Amino acid sequence: MTRFKLKISYDGTRFGGWQIQPNAISIQEEIEKVLYTLYQKKIPVTGSGRTDAKVHALGQIAHIDLEIYPKSLDRLLKSLNQLLPKDIRVLHIEETAPDFHARFSAKGKTYRYHFSLLPCKDPFRRLYCYYHFQPTSLEKIKGALDWFSGTRDFRSFANECHKGSAASSPIKTLQPIKLLEIEEGYYAFEFTGSGFLYKMVRNITGTLFEIGAQKLNKTDVDEIFLKLDRKFAPKTAPPHGLFLVDVYY
Repeated sequence: MTRFKLKISYDGTRFGGWQIQPNAISIQEEIEKVLYTLYQKKIPVTGSGRTDAKVHALGQIAHIDLEIYPKSLDRLLKSLNQLLPKDIRVLHIEETAPDFHARFSAKGKTYRYHFSLLPCKDPFRRLYCYYHFQPTSLEKIKGALDWFSGTRDFRSFANECHKGSAASSPIKTLQPIKLLEIEEGYYAFEFTGSGFLYKMVRNITGTLFEIGAQKLNKTDVDEIFLKLDRKFAPKTAPPHGLFLVDVYY
């Protein structure tokens, strides 16, 4: 048995997320279906973590175990991409250590949340960028970016905070959030951290928009952290602006 590491990119628009689920198609399911076609047996695909419905990835990482070593990794890569839907691509495949684990070996991740303050949606960007039409002060947001950094308990910014990773390990280390100007009128929040709780990036993004609307100040944000309860934080930003950019090992 040999373990292989895959780097995967996908457009999440029509998927229910990365993880296999009963009532929606998933990226994980589509890749496993192709592997079954190639090997005539179920080969589990383990990702670095789940992404939600309509969330995209530039660099999702996964691993698979194969009993027979492929004659050519280039040929395997080509075969996977020929059979996969056009909105999923395996960018790279390589042999890795037997104890490598796409999820548990990860040291950190980077996400970007793309948004625009322009008054009209570009039809070619509408599925990949959130258009925020409310009055927003970028200066207020810039001043608040480091309010979330450091090693903190992020339960107030995690959905399903009573179970899963938020319950067992809610303390994460987040580097200062960056505000990137992609081009005039288009921006991205860049989040890099040791790990992220369920919907944590989108919940912090929603909070940043409330700060930009001058509805929250630092005292309010500090109070939200202290509550350790999701219901005290602002609403979640929509999923389609979010991209998983990279996973670090």
